[in-house]
Amino acid sequence: MKLITFGASYTQNSINRQWAHFIGQQLALHIPRVEQVDSLDLNAYDLPLYTIEREAEIGVPEAAHRFVSDLATADLVVVSLAEYNGSYTAGFKNLFDWASRVELKFFGGKPVVVTSTAPGPRGGLTVLQTAADRFPRHGAEVFVGPALPQFNHHFDRTANKLVSEEWQNQLNEALSPLVQKYTSANFG
Repeated sequence: MKLITFGASYTQNSINRQWAHFIGQQLALHIPRVEQVDSLDLNAYDLPLYTIEREAEIGVPEAAHRFVSDLATADLVVVSLAEYNGSYTAGFKNLFDWASRVELKFFGGKPVVVTSTAPGPRGGLTVLQTAADRFPRHGAEVFVGPALPQFNHHFDRTANKLVSEEWQNQLNEALSPLVQKYTSANFG
């Protein structure tokens, strides 16, 4: 079983990429069938700004096809959403728009953990709620993870771990339904 993670941001040192990968590693520890955890870097999918006119002029770029193809290789997906002004980052929304032109339901019916983190006190909660509502329309079986606030306070980037037992417990509780789906065991 293959698990793909990505942070929905083009930021080079994305805290959301690290958070998504950490969650993927946690799932791999508790779902023995997970044999591979790959982390995508959205910088590998450089795309022009989507418009109907641009699509008519150039077609759907290869990078959008590659993103959808990469997702198709996964059995599980973990997405951590960066929040800019209460919504998706412009880069991720653009990738999302292009991907939907390749295949409207580009998540392909797969289980998708949607989560978020941010330096601020809400942890990207608004964009998390938006994605939890929107992703099923694109073929995701959504499992909602936590919106981790104050990332640098609650997560040790060097040790790659949560420093708060409270947040580890919240993560375990949020992921438990997905773990049970594959193991019929409780998580945490």
